[in-house]
Amino acid sequence: MPTDQPDATQLLTADHRKVEGLFADFEKASGASAKEKIVREICTELKVHTAIEEEIFYPALDGKIDEDLLKEAYVEHDGAKTLINDLEASEPDEDFYDAKVKVLSEQIEHHVKEEEKERDNMFQQARAADVDLDALGRRMAARKQELMAEAEAGGLPPAQPTAVTA
Repeated sequence: MPTDQPDATQLLTADHRKVEGLFADFEKASGASAKEKIVREICTELKVHTAIEEEIFYPALDGKIDEDLLKEAYVEHDGAKTLINDLEASEPDEDFYDAKVKVLSEQIEHHVKEEEKERDNMFQQARAADVDLDALGRRMAARKQELMAEAEAGGLPPAQPTAVTA
């Protein structure tokens, strides 16, 4: 196995940094088309990221890390998915567009903090648990590649909530 392959937490951390950079780009962007392009990229990145976490990473941690932290992560994803779907259906000159991007950014910042920055965070718990993070990283990287190809080929379907019902 190549040693340059990121483990699961490294892959997710790289995703976090990428999206943080995109949110920063949005803050500096001017003009509707520039903002829309960045938001589309943010939405795609987040849809792919939440999918690989919910399909592969979180199930592997079930029963091995703090249950409340894991449940909160699903609910936080659902809040983000609502905004993502709304933004994808919106135009950048609509009322509340920039505000929705800002709130999404704040939600993601909070979620990232719980996953990787707070004391006893999810990633620390995952590293301490009996979980093969290298194998998970390979599976997640392969799934991410599939989803990104799907996004490029014609777009991903709307994000589906997992824990929150309308």
